[in-house]
Amino acid sequence: MTQTLKIASAQLNAHLGDLEGNMKNIRAAYARAKADGADILVLPEQCIIGYPAEDLVLKPAAVSDCKAFAEDFAKETQDGPAVVFNLPWHDGEALYNALLFMHGGAITDIRYKHHLPNYGVFDEYRIFKSGPLPKPVMFKGICLGLPICEDLWQPGVASHLASQGAELLISPNASPWRRTAMCERIEALGAKVHNEGLPLIYVNQIGGQDELVFDGSSFSMAADGAIVQALKSFVEDYDLAVWEKQGGVWTCRSAKQEAQLTGPEADWRACCLGLGDYVNKNGFKDVVLGLSGGIDSAMAAAIAVDALGPQRVWCVMMPSRYTSDDSLKDAKDCIARMGCRYDIVPIKAGFDALLSMTAPLFKGLEPNTTEENMQSRIRAVTLMALSNKFGPMLVTTGNKSEMAVGYATLYGDMCGGYNPLKDLYKTEVFALASWRNAHNPDDLLGGDAPIPPVIITKPPTAELRDNQKDSDSLPEYDVLDDILLGLIEQELPVEDILARGHSKADVKRIQHLLYIAEYKRRQSPPGVKISSKNFGKDRRYPITNKYRDKI
Repeated sequence: MTQTLKIASAQLNAHLGDLEGNMKNIRAAYARAKADGADILVLPEQCIIGYPAEDLVLKPAAVSDCKAFAEDFAKETQDGPAVVFNLPWHDGEALYNALLFMHGGAITDIRYKHHLPNYGVFDEYRIFKSGPLPKPVMFKGICLGLPICEDLWQPGVASHLASQGAELLISPNASPWRRTAMCERIEALGAKVHNEGLPLIYVNQIGGQDELVFDGSSFSMAADGAIVQALKSFVEDYDLAVWEKQGGVWTCRSAKQEAQLTGPEADWRACCLGLGDYVNKNGFKDVVLGLSGGIDSAMAAAIAVDALGPQRVWCVMMPSRYTSDDSLKDAKDCIARMGCRYDIVPIKAGFDALLSMTAPLFKGLEPNTTEENMQSRIRAVTLMALSNKFGPMLVTTGNKSEMAVGYATLYGDMCGGYNPLKDLYKTEVFALASWRNAHNPDDLLGGDAPIPPVIITKPPTAELRDNQKDSDSLPEYDVLDDILLGLIEQELPVEDILARGHSKADVKRIQHLLYIAEYKRRQSPPGVKISSKNFGKDRRYPITNKYRDKI
Protein backbone atom coordinates (compact mmCIF):
# COMPACT_ATOMS: atom_id res chain seq x y z
CA MET A 1 0.00 0.00 0.00
CA THR A 2 1.42 3.38 -1.01
CA GLN A 3 1.83 6.08 1.64
CA THR A 4 2.01 8.96 -0.85
CA LEU A 5 -0.51 10.13 -3.46
CA LYS A 6 0.01 12.83 -6.06
CA ILE A 7 -3.41 14.12 -7.10
CA ALA A 8 -3.75 16.51 -10.04
CA SER A 9 -6.79 18.80 -10.14
CA ALA A 10 -7.73 20.26 -13.53
CA GLN A 11 -10.59 22.77 -13.59
CA LEU A 12 -11.47 23.00 -17.27
CA ASN A 13 -13.79 25.21 -19.29
CA ALA A 14 -16.00 22.77 -21.20
CA HIS A 15 -17.70 23.96 -24.40
CA LEU A 16 -21.06 22.25 -24.12
CA GLY A 17 -21.52 19.65 -26.84
CA ASP A 18 -18.03 20.06 -28.29
CA LEU A 19 -16.87 16.54 -27.52
CA GLU A 20 -13.75 16.73 -29.69
CA GLY A 21 -12.69 20.10 -28.30
CA ASN A 22 -13.33 19.06 -24.72
CA MET A 23 -11.37 15.84 -25.19
CA LYS A 24 -8.46 17.86 -26.58
CA ASN A 25 -8.37 19.88 -23.34
CA ILE A 26 -8.75 16.72 -21.25
CA ARG A 27 -5.83 15.09 -23.04
CA ALA A 28 -3.71 18.19 -22.50
CA ALA A 29 -4.48 18.06 -18.77
CA TYR A 30 -3.68 14.36 -18.75
CA ALA A 31 -0.34 14.93 -20.48
CA ARG A 32 0.56 17.54 -17.88
CA ALA A 33 -0.48 15.28 -15.00
CA LYS A 34 1.55 12.43 -16.48
CA ALA A 35 4.62 14.63 -16.88
CA ASP A 36 4.23 15.70 -13.26
CA GLY A 37 4.18 12.10 -12.09
CA ALA A 38 0.61 12.28 -10.82
CA ASP A 39 -1.10 9.17 -9.52
CA ILE A 40 -4.64 10.47 -10.18
CA LEU A 41 -6.06 13.20 -12.42
CA VAL A 42 -9.42 14.60 -11.30
CA LEU A 43 -11.65 16.29 -13.90
CA PRO A 44 -14.89 18.28 -13.38
CA GLU A 45 -18.40 16.86 -13.57
CA GLN A 46 -19.64 16.00 -17.09
CA CYS A 47 -16.24 17.08 -18.38
CA ILE A 48 -16.69 15.63 -21.87
CA ILE A 49 -20.09 17.07 -22.77
CA GLY A 50 -20.35 20.11 -20.50
CA TYR A 51 -22.81 21.00 -17.76
CA PRO A 52 -25.71 21.46 -17.69
CA ALA A 53 -26.32 19.64 -20.97
CA GLU A 54 -30.05 19.57 -20.24
CA ASP A 55 -32.00 17.62 -22.86
CA LEU A 56 -28.91 17.09 -25.02
CA VAL A 57 -28.22 14.00 -22.89
CA LEU A 58 -31.61 12.60 -23.96
CA LYS A 59 -30.21 12.36 -27.49
CA PRO A 60 -28.92 8.77 -27.76
CA ALA A 61 -26.25 9.67 -30.31
CA ALA A 62 -24.70 12.26 -27.97
CA VAL A 63 -24.51 9.77 -25.09
CA SER A 64 -23.08 7.06 -27.36
CA ASP A 65 -20.43 9.44 -28.66
CA CYS A 66 -19.44 10.37 -25.10
CA LYS A 67 -19.02 6.68 -24.27
CA ALA A 68 -16.89 6.02 -27.35
CA PHE A 69 -14.57 8.94 -26.55
CA ALA A 70 -14.28 7.80 -22.93
CA GLU A 71 -13.47 4.21 -23.86
CA ASP A 72 -10.76 5.36 -26.27
CA PHE A 73 -9.31 7.71 -23.68
CA ALA A 74 -9.23 4.96 -21.03
CA LYS A 75 -6.79 3.03 -23.22
CA GLU A 76 -4.34 5.92 -22.90
CA THR A 77 -4.07 5.39 -19.13
CA GLN A 78 -1.99 2.24 -19.57
CA ASP A 79 1.21 3.77 -18.19
CA GLY A 80 -0.01 7.06 -16.73
CA PRO A 81 -2.13 8.38 -13.91
CA ALA A 82 -5.58 7.11 -13.11
CA VAL A 83 -8.43 9.44 -14.12
CA VAL A 84 -11.68 10.44 -12.43
CA PHE A 85 -13.92 11.01 -15.46
CA ASN A 86 -17.61 11.98 -15.46
CA LEU A 87 -20.18 11.70 -18.27
CA PRO A 88 -23.77 10.71 -19.17
CA TRP A 89 -23.89 6.91 -19.34
CA HIS A 90 -26.51 4.42 -20.48
CA ASP A 91 -26.82 1.21 -18.47
CA GLY A 92 -29.53 -0.80 -20.16
CA GLU A 93 -32.54 1.49 -20.52
CA ALA A 94 -31.46 3.84 -17.73
CA LEU A 95 -29.42 7.02 -18.17
CA TYR A 96 -27.06 7.90 -15.31
CA ASN A 97 -24.77 10.72 -14.34
CA ALA A 98 -21.77 8.41 -14.10
CA LEU A 99 -18.23 8.53 -12.79
CA LEU A 100 -15.67 6.37 -14.53
CA PHE A 101 -12.44 5.44 -12.77
CA MET A 102 -9.80 4.68 -15.39
CA HIS A 103 -6.33 3.25 -14.98
CA GLY A 104 -4.11 0.59 -16.46
CA GLY A 105 -5.61 1.20 -19.89
CA ALA A 106 -9.20 0.40 -18.93
CA ILE A 107 -12.35 1.61 -17.20
CA THR A 108 -12.02 -0.30 -13.94
CA ASP A 109 -14.95 1.09 -11.95
CA ILE A 110 -18.24 2.87 -12.61
CA ARG A 111 -20.20 4.78 -9.97
CA TYR A 112 -23.54 6.56 -10.41
CA LYS A 113 -24.69 9.82 -8.88
CA HIS A 114 -27.11 9.06 -6.07
CA HIS A 115 -28.58 12.48 -5.23
CA LEU A 116 -29.98 14.23 -8.31
CA PRO A 117 -30.56 17.96 -7.68
CA ASN A 118 -34.03 19.18 -8.55
CA TYR A 119 -34.15 22.76 -7.27
CA GLY A 120 -33.09 26.23 -8.36
CA VAL A 121 -31.28 25.94 -11.68
CA PHE A 122 -31.07 22.13 -11.54
CA ASP A 123 -33.40 19.52 -13.02
CA GLU A 124 -31.26 16.37 -13.14
CA TYR A 125 -34.07 14.32 -11.62
CA ARG A 126 -36.00 14.74 -14.88
CA ILE A 127 -33.08 13.52 -16.99
CA PHE A 128 -31.06 10.97 -15.03
CA LYS A 129 -31.88 7.93 -12.92
CA SER A 130 -30.63 7.91 -9.36
CA GLY A 131 -27.90 5.36 -8.71
CA PRO A 132 -27.45 3.26 -5.56
CA LEU A 133 -25.29 4.43 -2.68
CA PRO A 134 -21.80 4.17 -4.20
CA LYS A 135 -19.12 1.84 -2.93
CA PRO A 136 -15.52 3.03 -2.58
CA VAL A 137 -12.94 2.29 -5.26
CA MET A 138 -9.64 0.57 -4.47
CA PHE A 139 -6.50 2.08 -6.00
CA LYS A 140 -2.95 1.13 -5.01
CA GLY A 141 -4.32 -0.34 -1.83
CA ILE A 142 -6.12 2.90 -0.94
CA CYS A 143 -9.89 3.04 -0.45
CA LEU A 144 -11.23 6.09 -2.31
CA GLY A 145 -14.69 7.62 -1.99
CA LEU A 146 -15.83 9.24 -5.24
CA PRO A 147 -19.04 11.23 -4.61
CA ILE A 148 -20.36 13.28 -7.55
CA CYS A 149 -21.19 16.93 -6.74
CA GLU A 150 -24.66 16.85 -5.10
CA ASP A 151 -23.77 13.62 -3.33
CA LEU A 152 -21.50 15.74 -1.13
CA TRP A 153 -24.20 18.28 -0.31
CA GLN A 154 -26.92 15.85 0.74
CA PRO A 155 -26.79 13.43 3.68
CA GLY A 156 -26.04 9.76 3.20
CA VAL A 157 -23.33 9.33 0.58
CA ALA A 158 -20.29 10.66 2.49
CA SER A 159 -21.24 8.77 5.66
CA HIS A 160 -21.87 5.59 3.64
CA LEU A 161 -18.46 5.86 1.99
CA ALA A 162 -16.84 6.42 5.38
CA SER A 163 -18.59 3.36 6.79
CA GLN A 164 -17.29 1.34 3.84
CA GLY A 165 -13.69 2.26 4.69
CA ALA A 166 -13.04 5.25 2.42
CA GLU A 167 -9.85 7.13 3.33
CA LEU A 168 -10.17 10.10 0.95
CA LEU A 169 -13.10 11.81 -0.80
CA ILE A 170 -12.45 12.89 -4.40
CA SER A 171 -15.34 14.74 -5.99
CA PRO A 172 -15.94 16.05 -9.56
CA ASN A 173 -18.28 19.06 -9.56
CA ALA A 174 -20.19 21.48 -11.74
CA SER A 175 -21.28 23.95 -9.08
CA PRO A 176 -22.58 27.23 -10.56
CA TRP A 177 -21.41 30.50 -9.12
CA ARG A 178 -23.61 32.90 -7.20
CA ARG A 179 -22.58 35.44 -4.60
CA THR A 180 -23.02 33.01 -1.74
CA ALA A 181 -21.30 30.08 -3.47
CA MET A 182 -17.97 30.08 -1.64
CA CYS A 183 -19.50 30.45 1.82
CA GLU A 184 -22.05 27.73 1.09
CA ARG A 185 -19.42 25.31 -0.20
CA ILE A 186 -17.02 25.79 2.69
CA GLU A 187 -19.76 25.56 5.29
CA ALA A 188 -21.65 22.58 3.84
CA LEU A 189 -18.69 20.55 2.62
CA GLY A 190 -16.56 21.42 5.61
CA ALA A 191 -19.26 19.95 7.83
CA LYS A 192 -19.21 16.71 5.82
CA VAL A 193 -15.41 16.51 6.03
CA HIS A 194 -15.41 17.23 9.75
CA ASN A 195 -18.19 14.75 10.49
CA GLU A 196 -16.63 11.90 8.55
CA GLY A 197 -13.01 12.77 9.29
CA LEU A 198 -12.08 12.33 5.62
CA PRO A 199 -10.01 14.76 3.53
CA LEU A 200 -11.72 16.13 0.40
CA ILE A 201 -10.42 16.95 -3.08
CA TYR A 202 -13.09 19.10 -4.78
CA VAL A 203 -12.65 19.90 -8.50
CA ASN A 204 -15.12 22.31 -10.08
CA GLN A 205 -15.94 23.32 -13.66
CA ILE A 206 -15.16 26.81 -14.90
CA GLY A 207 -16.82 28.80 -17.67
CA GLY A 208 -20.02 30.41 -18.88
CA GLN A 209 -22.94 28.32 -20.08
CA ASP A 210 -25.88 30.48 -21.17
CA GLU A 211 -27.02 32.23 -17.97
CA LEU A 212 -24.88 30.13 -15.62
CA VAL A 213 -21.27 30.86 -14.74
CA PHE A 214 -18.98 28.29 -13.13
CA ASP A 215 -16.14 29.82 -11.17
CA GLY A 216 -13.82 26.87 -10.68
CA SER A 217 -12.39 27.82 -7.26
CA SER A 218 -11.48 24.17 -6.75
CA PHE A 219 -10.06 23.32 -3.34
CA SER A 220 -9.01 20.57 -0.97
CA MET A 221 -9.74 20.18 2.73
CA ALA A 222 -7.84 18.34 5.41
CA ALA A 223 -9.71 15.89 7.62
CA ASP A 224 -10.42 18.68 10.13
CA GLY A 225 -12.01 20.92 7.47
CA ALA A 226 -9.04 23.25 7.00
CA ILE A 227 -8.45 24.46 3.43
CA VAL A 228 -5.12 23.03 2.26
CA GLN A 229 -5.34 23.72 -1.48
CA ALA A 230 -7.04 26.45 -3.52
CA LEU A 231 -7.11 26.96 -7.27
CA LYS A 232 -7.93 30.23 -9.00
CA SER A 233 -11.42 31.64 -9.58
CA PHE A 234 -12.99 32.30 -13.01
CA VAL A 235 -10.05 30.96 -15.04
CA GLU A 236 -8.86 27.50 -16.02
CA ASP A 237 -6.33 26.21 -13.53
CA TYR A 238 -4.32 23.14 -12.59
CA ASP A 239 -2.42 21.99 -9.54
CA LEU A 240 -0.63 18.90 -8.29
CA ALA A 241 -1.10 18.21 -4.59
CA VAL A 242 1.08 15.75 -2.69
CA TRP A 243 -0.72 13.78 0.00
CA GLU A 244 0.98 11.60 2.61
CA LYS A 245 -0.49 9.10 5.02
CA GLN A 246 0.78 9.51 8.55
CA GLY A 247 -0.75 8.00 11.65
CA GLY A 248 -3.58 6.61 9.57
CA VAL A 249 -4.60 10.09 8.25
CA TRP A 250 -4.00 11.52 4.80
CA THR A 251 -2.35 14.96 4.99
CA CYS A 252 -1.67 17.43 2.18
CA ARG A 253 2.07 18.18 2.16
CA SER A 254 2.31 20.33 -0.95
CA ALA A 255 -0.31 22.35 -2.86
CA LYS A 256 -0.85 25.91 -3.99
CA GLN A 257 -3.12 28.38 -2.25
CA GLU A 258 -4.58 30.91 -4.69
CA ALA A 259 -6.87 33.73 -3.60
CA GLN A 260 -10.45 32.62 -4.31
CA LEU A 261 -12.60 35.58 -5.22
CA THR A 262 -15.68 36.95 -3.49
CA GLY A 263 -17.30 40.37 -3.36
CA PRO A 264 -17.33 42.95 -6.17
CA GLU A 265 -14.43 41.44 -8.10
CA ALA A 266 -16.20 38.09 -8.23
CA ASP A 267 -19.39 39.80 -9.48
CA TRP A 268 -17.46 41.64 -12.17
CA ARG A 269 -15.51 38.62 -13.32
CA ALA A 270 -18.69 36.53 -13.45
CA CYS A 271 -20.23 39.13 -15.77
CA CYS A 272 -17.12 39.16 -17.95
CA LEU A 273 -16.83 35.36 -18.11
CA GLY A 274 -20.55 34.88 -18.81
CA LEU A 275 -20.60 37.40 -21.65
CA GLY A 276 -17.21 36.41 -23.06
CA ASP A 277 -17.97 32.68 -23.19
CA TYR A 278 -21.42 33.28 -24.66
CA VAL A 279 -19.91 35.35 -27.46
CA ASN A 280 -16.91 33.10 -28.10
CA LYS A 281 -18.64 29.73 -27.77
CA ASN A 282 -21.41 30.83 -30.13
CA GLY A 283 -18.92 31.92 -32.75
CA PHE A 284 -19.33 35.71 -32.75
CA LYS A 285 -16.26 37.73 -33.66
CA ASP A 286 -17.41 40.90 -31.93
CA VAL A 287 -20.34 42.70 -30.28
CA VAL A 288 -22.32 45.88 -30.79
CA LEU A 289 -24.30 47.87 -28.24
CA GLY A 290 -26.06 51.18 -27.90
CA LEU A 291 -24.12 53.69 -25.78
CA SER A 292 -26.40 56.36 -24.36
CA GLY A 293 -24.16 58.23 -21.96
CA GLY A 294 -25.91 56.52 -19.03
CA ILE A 295 -24.60 54.12 -16.41
CA ASP A 296 -26.09 50.86 -17.72
CA SER A 297 -24.73 51.05 -21.25
CA ALA A 298 -21.39 52.36 -20.00
CA MET A 299 -21.03 49.43 -17.63
CA ALA A 300 -22.12 46.90 -20.25
CA ALA A 301 -19.50 48.34 -22.61
CA ALA A 302 -16.83 48.16 -19.89
CA ILE A 303 -17.66 44.51 -19.21
CA ALA A 304 -17.54 43.72 -22.93
CA VAL A 305 -14.15 45.41 -23.32
CA ASP A 306 -12.77 43.60 -20.26
CA ALA A 307 -14.04 40.27 -21.59
CA LEU A 308 -13.29 40.61 -25.30
CA GLY A 309 -10.89 43.49 -25.76
CA PRO A 310 -11.64 46.95 -27.21
CA GLN A 311 -11.07 45.84 -30.80
CA ARG A 312 -14.10 43.51 -30.56
CA VAL A 313 -16.57 46.05 -29.13
CA TRP A 314 -18.57 48.51 -31.24
CA CYS A 315 -20.54 51.23 -29.47
CA VAL A 316 -23.22 53.24 -31.26
CA MET A 317 -24.71 56.49 -29.98
CA MET A 318 -28.22 57.10 -31.32
CA PRO A 319 -29.27 60.58 -30.21
CA SER A 320 -32.84 61.82 -30.46
CA ARG A 321 -34.39 65.25 -30.06
CA TYR A 322 -34.32 64.61 -26.28
CA THR A 323 -30.67 63.57 -25.97
CA SER A 324 -28.72 66.13 -23.98
CA ASP A 325 -25.35 67.54 -24.94
CA ASP A 326 -24.04 66.14 -21.65
CA SER A 327 -25.02 62.61 -22.69
CA LEU A 328 -23.15 62.98 -25.98
CA LYS A 329 -20.11 64.32 -24.14
CA ASP A 330 -20.20 61.55 -21.52
CA ALA A 331 -20.51 58.85 -24.18
CA LYS A 332 -17.49 60.23 -26.06
CA ASP A 333 -15.48 60.38 -22.82
CA CYS A 334 -16.44 56.76 -22.15
CA ILE A 335 -15.21 55.70 -25.59
CA ALA A 336 -11.96 57.63 -25.16
CA ARG A 337 -11.31 55.69 -21.96
CA MET A 338 -12.23 52.30 -23.43
CA GLY A 339 -10.65 52.65 -26.87
CA CYS A 340 -13.33 50.79 -28.82
CA ARG A 341 -15.08 51.70 -32.06
CA TYR A 342 -17.72 54.43 -31.83
CA ASP A 343 -20.31 55.67 -34.32
CA ILE A 344 -23.19 58.12 -34.09
CA VAL A 345 -26.47 57.32 -35.85
CA PRO A 346 -29.15 59.99 -35.10
CA ILE A 347 -32.69 58.62 -34.98
CA LYS A 348 -34.52 61.91 -35.64
CA ALA A 349 -35.30 61.05 -39.27
CA GLY A 350 -36.69 57.65 -38.35
CA PHE A 351 -38.71 59.02 -35.42
CA ASP A 352 -40.15 61.82 -37.54
CA ALA A 353 -41.10 59.32 -40.24
CA LEU A 354 -42.86 57.07 -37.74
CA LEU A 355 -44.71 60.02 -36.20
CA SER A 356 -45.82 61.04 -39.69
CA MET A 357 -46.99 57.50 -40.47
CA THR A 358 -49.10 57.28 -37.33
CA ALA A 359 -50.32 60.90 -37.24
CA PRO A 360 -53.70 60.19 -38.85
CA LEU A 361 -54.43 57.48 -36.27
CA PHE A 362 -53.06 59.43 -33.28
CA LYS A 363 -54.77 62.71 -34.21
CA GLY A 364 -56.05 64.55 -31.14
CA LEU A 365 -54.19 62.32 -28.67
CA GLU A 366 -51.47 63.54 -26.32
CA PRO A 367 -48.00 61.97 -26.59
CA ASN A 368 -47.30 59.33 -23.94
CA THR A 369 -45.20 56.19 -23.51
CA THR A 370 -46.19 55.21 -27.04
CA GLU A 371 -43.91 57.84 -28.53
CA GLU A 372 -41.21 57.00 -25.97
CA ASN A 373 -41.30 53.35 -26.97
CA MET A 374 -41.12 54.28 -30.65
CA GLN A 375 -37.68 55.81 -30.03
CA SER A 376 -36.46 52.76 -28.15
CA ARG A 377 -37.67 50.45 -30.92
CA ILE A 378 -36.11 52.58 -33.66
CA ARG A 379 -32.80 52.22 -31.83
CA ALA A 380 -33.31 48.45 -31.61
CA VAL A 381 -34.04 48.22 -35.33
CA THR A 382 -30.89 50.25 -36.03
CA LEU A 383 -28.70 48.05 -33.85
CA MET A 384 -30.18 44.84 -35.24
CA ALA A 385 -29.58 46.15 -38.76
CA LEU A 386 -25.91 46.64 -37.89
CA SER A 387 -25.82 43.18 -36.35
CA ASN A 388 -27.41 41.61 -39.42
CA LYS A 389 -25.26 43.52 -41.89
CA PHE A 390 -21.87 43.16 -40.20
CA GLY A 391 -22.30 40.15 -37.89
CA PRO A 392 -21.64 41.37 -34.32
CA MET A 393 -23.90 40.09 -31.57
CA LEU A 394 -26.08 42.77 -30.01
CA VAL A 395 -25.51 43.19 -26.27
CA THR A 396 -28.50 44.49 -24.34
CA THR A 397 -28.02 46.63 -21.26
CA GLY A 398 -31.07 46.58 -18.94
CA ASN A 399 -30.54 45.95 -15.23
CA LYS A 400 -32.54 43.75 -12.86
CA SER A 401 -34.48 46.65 -11.37
CA GLU A 402 -35.78 47.56 -14.81
CA MET A 403 -36.47 43.94 -15.75
CA ALA A 404 -38.38 43.49 -12.49
CA VAL A 405 -40.85 46.34 -12.93
CA GLY A 406 -41.06 46.38 -16.72
CA TYR A 407 -39.20 49.68 -17.04
CA ALA A 408 -37.83 48.49 -20.36
CA THR A 409 -39.24 48.37 -23.86
CA LEU A 410 -40.07 45.02 -25.37
CA TYR A 411 -38.52 44.86 -28.87
CA GLY A 412 -36.69 48.05 -27.91
CA ASP A 413 -33.90 48.31 -25.34
CA MET A 414 -34.59 44.67 -24.37
CA CYS A 415 -33.52 43.57 -27.85
CA GLY A 416 -30.27 41.62 -28.07
CA GLY A 417 -28.46 38.32 -27.73
CA TYR A 418 -27.12 38.55 -24.18
CA ASN A 419 -27.36 40.85 -21.16
CA PRO A 420 -24.43 41.02 -18.72
CA LEU A 421 -26.41 43.23 -16.30
CA LYS A 422 -29.61 41.19 -16.20
CA ASP A 423 -29.18 39.99 -12.60
CA LEU A 424 -27.76 43.22 -11.16
CA TYR A 425 -30.03 45.69 -9.41
CA LYS A 426 -29.48 49.35 -10.29
CA THR A 427 -27.83 50.09 -6.94
CA GLU A 428 -25.46 47.18 -7.61
CA VAL A 429 -24.66 48.58 -11.05
CA PHE A 430 -23.56 51.86 -9.46
CA ALA A 431 -21.49 50.05 -6.83
CA LEU A 432 -19.78 47.75 -9.34
CA ALA A 433 -19.02 50.62 -11.71
CA SER A 434 -17.32 52.46 -8.85
CA TRP A 435 -15.38 49.31 -7.93
CA ARG A 436 -14.16 48.84 -11.52
CA ASN A 437 -13.03 52.46 -11.74
CA ALA A 438 -10.92 51.91 -8.62
CA HIS A 439 -9.51 48.50 -9.66
CA ASN A 440 -7.95 47.10 -12.83
CA PRO A 441 -6.89 43.45 -12.41
CA ASP A 442 -4.03 42.54 -14.74
CA ASP A 443 -5.81 39.88 -16.76
CA LEU A 444 -8.82 41.99 -17.74
CA LEU A 445 -8.55 43.38 -21.25
CA GLY A 446 -9.74 46.92 -20.51
CA GLY A 447 -7.84 49.85 -19.02
CA ASP A 448 -7.97 52.00 -15.92
CA ALA A 449 -11.16 53.77 -14.81
CA PRO A 450 -13.24 53.02 -17.93
CA ILE A 451 -16.43 54.79 -16.78
CA PRO A 452 -16.45 58.60 -16.42
CA PRO A 453 -17.32 59.44 -12.79
CA VAL A 454 -20.07 61.84 -13.87
CA ILE A 455 -21.94 58.90 -15.44
CA ILE A 456 -22.01 57.22 -12.02
CA THR A 457 -23.14 60.32 -10.12
CA LYS A 458 -25.70 61.94 -12.43
CA PRO A 459 -29.43 61.15 -12.04
CA PRO A 460 -30.45 58.23 -14.29
CA THR A 461 -32.72 59.04 -17.25
CA ALA A 462 -33.97 57.29 -20.35
CA GLU A 463 -34.11 60.65 -22.22
CA LEU A 464 -37.27 59.74 -24.10
CA ARG A 465 -39.03 63.02 -23.27
CA ASP A 466 -38.04 66.48 -22.06
CA ASN A 467 -36.40 66.61 -18.62
CA GLN A 468 -37.15 62.95 -17.93
CA LYS A 469 -35.68 61.19 -14.89
CA ASP A 470 -36.15 57.59 -13.76
CA SER A 471 -37.43 58.89 -10.41
CA ASP A 472 -40.42 60.42 -12.22
CA SER A 473 -41.80 56.89 -12.74
CA LEU A 474 -40.16 54.84 -9.98
CA PRO A 475 -39.16 55.23 -6.34
CA GLU A 476 -35.54 56.08 -5.70
CA TYR A 477 -33.43 53.06 -6.55
CA ASP A 478 -32.34 52.32 -2.98
CA VAL A 479 -36.02 52.07 -2.04
CA LEU A 480 -37.04 50.18 -5.17
CA ASP A 481 -34.22 47.64 -4.91
CA ASP A 482 -34.88 46.86 -1.27
CA ILE A 483 -38.55 46.19 -2.03
CA LEU A 484 -37.59 44.01 -4.99
CA LEU A 485 -35.05 42.10 -2.92
CA GLY A 486 -37.79 41.27 -0.45
CA LEU A 487 -40.25 40.24 -3.17
CA ILE A 488 -37.86 38.26 -5.40
CA GLU A 489 -34.86 36.77 -3.60
CA GLN A 490 -36.40 36.57 -0.15
CA GLU A 491 -40.07 35.90 -1.11
CA LEU A 492 -41.13 37.85 1.98
CA PRO A 493 -44.70 38.57 3.01
CA VAL A 494 -45.48 42.21 2.31
CA GLU A 495 -45.87 42.81 6.07
CA ASP A 496 -42.16 42.13 6.48
CA ILE A 497 -41.27 44.48 3.65
CA LEU A 498 -43.48 47.21 5.12
CA ALA A 499 -41.71 46.69 8.44
CA ARG A 500 -38.50 47.86 6.77
CA GLY A 501 -40.05 51.31 6.55
CA HIS A 502 -41.50 51.26 3.03
CA SER A 503 -44.85 52.86 2.26
CA LYS A 504 -47.90 50.76 1.46
CA ALA A 505 -48.33 52.63 -1.82
CA ASP A 506 -44.79 51.83 -2.97
CA VAL A 507 -44.92 48.16 -1.98
CA LYS A 508 -48.35 47.62 -3.54
CA ARG A 509 -47.35 49.31 -6.78
CA ILE A 510 -43.99 47.55 -7.10
CA GLN A 511 -45.54 44.14 -6.37
CA HIS A 512 -48.10 44.77 -9.13
CA LEU A 513 -45.45 45.92 -11.62
CA LEU A 514 -43.33 42.87 -10.85
CA TYR A 515 -46.13 40.45 -11.71
CA ILE A 516 -47.43 42.19 -14.82
CA ALA A 517 -43.93 42.40 -16.36
CA GLU A 518 -43.53 38.62 -16.42
CA TYR A 519 -44.45 38.43 -20.11
CA LYS A 520 -41.61 40.82 -20.94
CA ARG A 521 -39.04 38.82 -19.00
CA ARG A 522 -40.05 35.62 -20.81
CA GLN A 523 -38.97 37.33 -24.03
CA SER A 524 -35.74 38.81 -22.74
CA PRO A 525 -32.29 37.50 -23.69
CA PRO A 526 -30.27 35.39 -21.26
CA GLY A 527 -27.92 37.08 -18.83
CA VAL A 528 -25.37 36.21 -16.17
CA LYS A 529 -26.75 34.73 -12.95
CA ILE A 530 -25.31 36.68 -10.02
CA SER A 531 -27.86 36.41 -7.23
CA SER A 532 -29.52 33.53 -5.40
CA LYS A 533 -32.62 33.93 -7.59
CA ASN A 534 -32.30 35.27 -11.12
CA PHE A 535 -34.95 35.84 -13.76
CA GLY A 536 -34.72 32.63 -15.77
CA LYS A 537 -33.90 29.19 -14.41
CA ASP A 538 -34.39 30.22 -10.77
CA ARG A 539 -37.69 32.11 -10.84
CA ARG A 540 -40.55 30.71 -12.93
CA TYR A 541 -43.77 32.59 -12.28
CA PRO A 542 -46.81 32.23 -14.56
CA ILE A 543 -47.46 35.05 -16.98
CA THR A 544 -51.22 34.92 -16.43
CA ASN A 545 -51.49 35.40 -12.68
CA LYS A 546 -54.00 37.42 -10.66
CA TYR A 547 -52.58 36.66 -7.22
CA ARG A 548 -51.31 39.59 -5.15
CA ASP A 549 -50.16 39.47 -1.54
CA LYS A 550 -52.77 41.70 0.13
CA ILE A 551 -51.60 44.96 1.64
